[in-house]
Amino acid sequence: MNLLTAAEIDRRGMAAIDEALCRGPVYLTKRNRATAVVVSAQQYARLSGSNIVKESGMTAVQWLLNLPVKGRKSKQQMDAARRRDRDDWA
Repeated sequence: MNLLTAAEIDRRGMAAIDEALCRGPVYLTKRNRATAVVVSAQQYARLSGSNIVKESGMTAVQWLLNLPVKGRKSKQQMDAARRRDRDDWA
């Protein structure tokens, strides 16, 4: 099983998910229990019968880096948002 912990995602971000997706569906775990499964856009399109996803040739990290910048947040604002997100998962 292709497992990825919340701690690993917190440390490495999308790079961890992108690397794990190379090995197939990724099971996200929290407190040693699988809580979600991440599949590639192409796998999702195939499973859902949708044809809206087109092969872009981009990795998830490349896609994120190419998104337009919508605003700037300070480190303090990002840290506060991360703490709120963590509290929501607890």
